[in-house]
Amino acid sequence: MLRAYKFLLRPTVRQAQALTEMLADHCSLYNGALQERRDAWRHASKTNITYGDQSAQLREIRAFDPARQGRWSFSSQQATLRRLDKAFRAFFRRVRSGGKPGYPRFKGVGHFDTVAFPKDGDGCRWDSTPHDTQTCVRLQGVGHVRVHQHRAVEGRVKTVPVKREGNRWYVVLTCDSVPAEPLPPTSSTVGIDMGTVHFFTDSDGEHVPNPGFLGAMAEELAEAQRHLSTFPKRTRRRTKMHKAAARKVAKLHARIRRQRLDHHHKQALALVREHDVIAHEKLNTAGMTKAPAPRPDPQRDGAFLANGAAAKAGLNRSILDAGWGQFLRILANKAESAGRLVIPVDARNTSITCTACGHVDNRNRVTQAKFECVSCGFTANADHIGALNILDRAGLALCDTA
Repeated sequence: MLRAYKFLLRPTVRQAQALTEMLADHCSLYNGALQERRDAWRHASKTNITYGDQSAQLREIRAFDPARQGRWSFSSQQATLRRLDKAFRAFFRRVRSGGKPGYPRFKGVGHFDTVAFPKDGDGCRWDSTPHDTQTCVRLQGVGHVRVHQHRAVEGRVKTVPVKREGNRWYVVLTCDSVPAEPLPPTSSTVGIDMGTVHFFTDSDGEHVPNPGFLGAMAEELAEAQRHLSTFPKRTRRRTKMHKAAARKVAKLHARIRRQRLDHHHKQALALVREHDVIAHEKLNTAGMTKAPAPRPDPQRDGAFLANGAAAKAGLNRSILDAGWGQFLRILANKAESAGRLVIPVDARNTSITCTACGHVDNRNRVTQAKFECVSCGFTANADHIGALNILDRAGLALCDTA
């Protein structure tokens, strides 16, 4: 089983400076490789440059610039070139499928935040001082960096990416052959209905409140963003006040992200510990949060009719703040490790189907919270009805696969 471990790094001032330089040099390599591909395609010969062609040039690049490109791991630079190649392959795939192509763009130094080391022991070494009380990771060109290791690492370390988030540095270990940790059976099954008023409602009728981390910090975040907007968006050199304003906005967003992640882990762990089978809606959050298409006014050229975009924006914000997709991924990972079964089911009509008589009608959903069947008069909480129907569909899915 694969598992990722994310640990906070504690670099010294010089090590933090070296990490920043490492990111900048990898960003320069990425942008240089992108420019080479653009120039080759614009040439009359329409030359197509591949990852193999650019990887073969690395030795010459490192020899030509030993003070910068020559300092860092050869394998990590190959990983950066593979990252660009992956972006181009995704671009051509979208072109063939008729989607929005999204041509690969140049990366700014502030937006290039990850350097990957493809193999432990090649340019990096996890737990480089095994006899020391403090865990360290050794990075070529940086040295032995202290790690705040808050949990044990199991399995075999495969890749060691280093990531910057704001003014913090993290190491993310990808490990394989991680043993499962099955929990004792509980003989309990549950269905959960995701929501925005309540984070989710289970088939037992219990509501888990939605903490609404974004809404709780909306005023402070809005004030920080207003202050940031007073500075020019495009400038060659930011002032100290401009940088401080940008750091404050990033810090608030990072705090919200960490709070949401912590909440998701705790709720997923509680479900996995209490139930053997967990059923949930199969949700397409990307489609659900898509902005409505504009409606041109046929009577006036260049004018548009109201399309409900303002109201939809509020709903989209609530859905993204709840983070359903991230929560369901965490739930699936924890369930796999614990030997539990997670069943995604079709979400259509789950909140408008009467559990008493089976009647399906949009009018059954009187309000966001109230369900009242127009056929038999059965009343209940709408989210509870949805969770019960999800659990029923999970049972049918199990019968079909048996």
